[in-house]
Amino acid sequence: MNDSPAFLMADASRLFRRIFDAQARSLGLTGQQWRVLVTIFRHEGINQGGAAELLEVEPITLSRMIDRLAEAGMIERRSDPDDRRAWRLYLTPAAHPLIERMRAIADGIMDDAFAGFTTDEQAALISLAGRFRANLSLRGEPSPADHLPLKGKAA
Repeated sequence: MNDSPAFLMADASRLFRRIFDAQARSLGLTGQQWRVLVTIFRHEGINQGGAAELLEVEPITLSRMIDRLAEAGMIERRSDPDDRRAWRLYLTPAAHPLIERMRAIADGIMDDAFAGFTTDEQAALISLAGRFRANLSLRGEPSPADHLPLKGKAA
């Protein structure tokens, strides 16, 4: 039986996260905290609601993670000039060296994952996976009708 490309990509992602999370713990971070830091790095000044959407977590869950990272001196909340009830998220200068260390860890894991691949094979895999993701992105979020059985077909 051949594994589907979706299963292989999901399993590779799971393995990457497991290895990465173990190494992140050695620096005192959980994998989820690392994902929060990267999201804020990529979207400096994002509000908490937007960050929760990107991370696919509940806002209250993110708020607790932000609290811990703020206590650790990695993130600061600033009031949103457009909405006094909202907070914008920013990395502190102390977070940047940590991001660089985490990036080096991720690069090392990617080097291991690409062991035995030629440069052309690496580029092809990245290109194909990007197209695969883009095709799925075009579909958008599934609607409730996507979960209904097709007429005349067994569910």
